[in-house]
Amino acid sequence: MIVRLAEGPLRTKFGTFLEVLYYDGQQELVAIVMGDVRQGEHILCRLHSHCLDAHVFNSTECDCREQMEIAQALIEQQGAGVIIWLDQEGRGNGHLALMKSRALQEQGLSQTEAYLQLGYAADARQYGRAAEILHDLGITSVVLMTNSPHKIESLQAAGITITGTQPLVLDPGENTMLRRRYADKIAQGHRIHLAPEQV
Repeated sequence: MIVRLAEGPLRTKFGTFLEVLYYDGQQELVAIVMGDVRQGEHILCRLHSHCLDAHVFNSTECDCREQMEIAQALIEQQGAGVIIWLDQEGRGNGHLALMKSRALQEQGLSQTEAYLQLGYAADARQYGRAAEILHDLGITSVVLMTNSPHKIESLQAAGITITGTQPLVLDPGENTMLRRRYADKIAQGHRIHLAPEQV
């Protein structure tokens, strides 16, 4: 069960959001909201997991920072939406798992294969708390900004109505690691459509 702790304005380069801080008894969760979303339908929504390397250290090995920026920009254009920040580093396995997996990825394993070989779950992320936050915000239905069927299925199982999806995909260009990450995600069922030379 979540508890709303505090809220206040958050000024960003994509406009001013309302930042809402929650606590679930173990960790903090944050929702940033733009516009009047209560009783809103088809509200743009992004569930975004913590990524220390990308958001703090500007890593080029994933697209987490860019996906956050795209989500905020789309919400600014729409005038309303919500992003829920979840402390689920390393696909929910933690930063240690992420760091350990790098050596195996350098040997050619995908991130999924590396996690499994190390004894971690391929994806341990959970989205039940995010669903509780959406209910608390009074959102009726969402357009989910994601490529992940796992997020869609998890929210639907928690009673959230999803009326559409908005994929967030970058052109990996010459970034070999990002191309490999996308290939891994496609193998896990993510809805990513790239030209053959891009994966």
